[in-house]
This record gives sequence, structure tokens and C-alpha cells, in this order.
Amino acid sequence: MLARVNKRKLTIVLLIAVAARIAALVIFQPHFAFSEPGGVIHGSVAYDEYALNLLATGVYGREAGLPDAGLPPLYGYALALVYGVFGRHYLAVAALHIIFDAFSIALLYDICRRLSPRPGQHGDWIGALAGLLFALYPYLIFQNLTLNDTALWILLLHLFLWLLIRLREQGAIDRMTLAFAVAAGVVLGISVLARALLPPLALMAALWFRLTLSWRQTILRLLPVALASLLVPLPWIMRAYDIYDGFVPIALNSGENIYQGNNPYAAAVFRAGYDVQWLTPPVDAPPKAEPLRRNAALAEAGWRYLRENPANALELMLVKLMVYWNPQVTPLKNLRQGEKLGIDESGDVLIITGEGSHVGVTAANAAYQEEGLFNIVGRRLHLVYFGALWLLAIAGAWLSRRDWRILSLLIFVQISQTAMYLLFHPSTRYRSPTDPLLFVFSAVAVLWVLRWWRRIILAR
Repeated sequence: MLARVNKRKLTIVLLIAVAARIAALVIFQPHFAFSEPGGVIHGSVAYDEYALNLLATGVYGREAGLPDAGLPPLYGYALALVYGVFGRHYLAVAALHIIFDAFSIALLYDICRRLSPRPGQHGDWIGALAGLLFALYPYLIFQNLTLNDTALWILLLHLFLWLLIRLREQGAIDRMTLAFAVAAGVVLGISVLARALLPPLALMAALWFRLTLSWRQTILRLLPVALASLLVPLPWIMRAYDIYDGFVPIALNSGENIYQGNNPYAAAVFRAGYDVQWLTPPVDAPPKAEPLRRNAALAEAGWRYLRENPANALELMLVKLMVYWNPQVTPLKNLRQGEKLGIDESGDVLIITGEGSHVGVTAANAAYQEEGLFNIVGRRLHLVYFGALWLLAIAGAWLSRRDWRILSLLIFVQISQTAMYLLFHPSTRYRSPTDPLLFVFSAVAVLWVLRWWRRIILAR
């Protein structure tokens, strides 16, 4: 039986992943059934509107028939394809995300297998266990059954890493090497159209190549990656330029995100346990009717705050680091409908209610209040599950220190994505796509404990 399990362990993990997600979909159906009467969207209402308008008018825009670049387009187009084929139904969206998760787990398994080349490291078992930890991770089970781009982003991240590993494995610069390089560049370029977060990881990957290859081999492999990645988003960038008569950094939500994470009140809001997305923009910001100028002004306001307040900036980065790597679900608190954040003269956070205080908190947010299932059970479950794996990952990284050169790619993932969200604003939702790669080190620690326990038993 053990031999059969060993042979089919990836298949078993994939079946467990699918079963867990179907079970969650059935048990918590009201939370996911946005297409049913009275249903609400947990995730992104904006992407739903983009997809519907794209199907109705053939134009990517949040207002029907009016093109824009408010959000990166990849998930909106994928959602429109699902709606066009299967209709606007929550089961179709959930099925797509389950397929994405299954492919991500398969890629994670092979990544571990290929990063453990020495005999006795059991890379296949590390991959199977890491995949199982991903498959049963409560946060991502819930997150990836809602209408948002997380499952797609995780797939792109894993696929990019897998292609980099395959590229590094090629012994000579030949057609196969070029094919893997171009494929990695295409995936990198496509990922920018979902979330523009992988370019820093691509730069750090050059260091990973250089740890085991010469500069010449590194450049010859990564130059096609860079060229292909620049070409893929070019049509989208040209489209945005035609719309706004100016350069758009993929989407026009970047400036708002930069300002929200870097302003005089951000640290206080984080300490109070709230998300800075509910902070109102400065009163002198250009109006929403001028999106390009508004995006640039908000981004500049955020960068200016960091430049002009270096001491506060350092403190803010430390606060954001704690938010990002908090084993609890962050934000720790959520606004209710009819509430908005305010800051008093001393810099303390206020919750303002009353007429005119509604700032976009939807009915879906009501599921995340103190008396809701998410807070009573979900937060505690996450703290136990992720908290334990977080500690095991630290131990696993130490146990893997002899192989730091090859495994540094996984460390670079965590470093690059942490750095990106320190520049913007962090939360568990933004960190969670890299958690399965963190679980690789958790799996190393678990297998070490199992081998240690087996030796103890055999010695008796």
C-alpha cells in the first residue's frame, strides 16, 4: 500500500485539494453564491463589472462602452471568457479557480522535486507534503473560491518559477533553452497584466542563476526572458496611452495604493488593526475625472512623504513588516457598513458613523465582523494553521542551509514580494500567494521530524 501511495502521491494530493474546495463550496455556499438571488460578491466587484461590460460591449472598461485602464486586465478577460461560455455563475468561477489551484499544486510538487537533486533529500515527498499543506490551507481555500484574481496570480507565480528552474537546468544554449527562456519571459509579461509584482523577483533570479552559473551563461539565459517580458504587455501599454494620452504603469490604481500605504496616518491605522484602503485621499488630489493626473499625484504624494520623513518612514516600514508577516489574519479589524476611518488631531484613529460616512464597505464585509463565522472560527483556525507552519518553515530553512544556493530562489520569492508590499500596503491577502512556497520549508521540517521519530522507533 505504501508503494502505491508513493507512486500516486501527487494524484492523491490533487484529489484532496479538489475535495476540500468542493466541501467548502457546499458547506459555505451562501458566502460564494454571488450569482444567486440576494447573493453578494466576496472579492472584487470591479472585476465582475469589467467582465460583464466586456461581454456586453466588447470594451474593457468599468463603465459600459467606455475604455479604461483602472485595473490590470488579465483576470477581467479570464472572467469574461468564463461568463461567455458558462454564464455568470459562481460555480463556473469556483471551478476555474479549483483548476488553477490544481495546476499550482502540480507545479509546486515538481519545483520541489527539481530543487532537491541530491539523493536522500526526497524532493518528491517534500513537494507532495508542501502541496498537501497548500491543498488544506483554510485561508486560500476560502480566498480562491471567491471572485478575485488570487488563484490566477498563484498559478502565474508558480509557473514562472518552474520555467526558471527548467531554464537553469539546460546544459547548453540550444533551441530548448531558448524555448524555456521565451516561455518564462511570456509568463513574466503576462503576470504584469495581473499584478505587476514579479519584475523584482526576476531581477533577484539573475542572482540565483549566478550562484551556480557563470555571468555569460546567466546573461545568455535571461536576456531572452527580459526581451519577451517587455514585448507581451506592450499592446496594453499602447492602448492605455491612446486612451489617456500618457504613460500608464499597467493600471491606474497604483498611485492610490502607494499613497494609502505611505502617508502620515498609515502607521496609526495599521496599529489600530485596520486596512489603510479606507483612508480618504488628500483633499487637493486631482478629481477622479482626471485619472492619469490623479494617479501620478497620489503616487508622488506617497513617495514625497517617505522622502521628507525618513525617521517616520523607517518606523512605518517596520509596522508594515509586522502586518505582512503577522501569523494572524490582517487586517485585524474590519469596518462595518456606514463606518469610515478618521484621524483626530493627536493622530489617533477614529471610527466615524452617521450620514455621509459610507465609503464603499459592501454587504460582503459584514461577514468579517466580530460576531461572524470568519472572526469566531476562521481567524483562530488561521492562527493555528499558518502560525505552526510559519514556525516550522523557520526550522526547515535552517535544516536546509547546506542547500542554500539552490533553495535561495524560494527565499528570493519571499524577499521580493515582502519588499513590494512594504512599498504599497500589506495584508494577509497579499502575502498568501507566496505561502505555499513558504510551506516547502515547513515540509522539510516535518519530514525531518518524521525521519527522526522513525530512527527512534527502529532503535528500540
